Amino acid sequence: MPSRSIRARSRKSEGRPGARAEGLALGIDLGATKVVSGLVAPDGRIVRHSGRHVHANDGPGGVVRTLVRSARACLEETGEPPVAIGVAVAAQVDPRTGTVVHAPNLGWRDVPLARRVAEELGRPVVVINDARAATVAEWRHGAGAGASDLFCLVLGTGVGGSAVVGGRLLEGGSYALGEVGHMTIVVGGRRCHCPNWGCFEAYVGGWAIAERAQEAVRADPGAGAPLLARAGGAAAISAQTVFQSYRAGDPLAGRLVRETERFLADGAVSVVNAFNPSLLILGGGLISGMPEFVPVVESAIRARCQPPAAGARVEVARWGEDAPLVGAATFAREHRPGGDSSRRRVSPTGARSSASAASSRSSPSPASSSPP
Repeated sequence: MPSRSIRARSRKSEGRPGARAEGLALGIDLGATKVVSGLVAPDGRIVRHSGRHVHANDGPGGVVRTLVRSARACLEETGEPPVAIGVAVAAQVDPRTGTVVHAPNLGWRDVPLARRVAEELGRPVVVINDARAATVAEWRHGAGAGASDLFCLVLGTGVGGSAVVGGRLLEGGSYALGEVGHMTIVVGGRRCHCPNWGCFEAYVGGWAIAERAQEAVRADPGAGAPLLARAGGAAAISAQTVFQSYRAGDPLAGRLVRETERFLADGAVSVVNAFNPSLLILGGGLISGMPEFVPVVESAIRARCQPPAAGARVEVARWGEDAPLVGAATFAREHRPGGDSSRRRVSPTGARSSASAASSRSSPSPASSSPP
């Protein structure tokens, strides 16, 4: 997946008066290959950033150790603990316990992530799906600020999304609403990392673009020579390699990009028809790496969606690849004990009940720093 390179060390943002007095929340973005942490002010500003810490995807123990190093790098010299800690992860999550139920790209099932991180950091921890966290960041502080109906489509190593409907962040009956990366767009198609075939993610996720490119190079080494030369070998070809070669005029990379555009358009049209958002936000490393995909999506929506849905605005996420950590920090702040309950408009079922009732049903219980 295309990603900006950040050295694995802490850095401070400039011009942030008053943030410490207001209290900072720690947001952690746990991806398939990296961890990034940030201290976030109540208005969403990132006051301190850990930089990028790469993990080996070597099981929960090793990954959690990398996560803790990232968090501690961010917390160095702050002088006070964060008011809340939130972890965004590419997984189906049970927010009541902070358990990762299933993380296909990490290969995890039933990992008590909140408890394990809380034991290391000595503070309660809230865990949230990364696409849902990105949606919170954009809804509260970014491209979706003020909107009451939106869908945030996050395109990175994997593909995910989340919906705000009637001013409420929806979660679904088992907290997995928005897993649009696992909609079938090709019947009997490519095998996904989930149990399904033909998934949206299996064609436009960063790992899937890399896989398709590697297969194309092996099938035609002559046509694949520019990709091989750029990557140093077939196994090292990534989505970023494809995009770089495309910009250099490589015909095979151009074919792969055009195919990806078609699959992306198919999935985006289905999302907009299904959720009928007034605003579609496009985010993640795929969009930052290939902004050319944005007009492709917008044109497809105008031409192919049902008339009531075809007018959806399309915006690029303002937070870029920092959206999950900003959203995780914001979500944790709002759901900590004594947090701002007036903003907890989250509904697991999508029912239009009162804000207080929605809050009581869906607010997760942060993991204690003491093991059960």
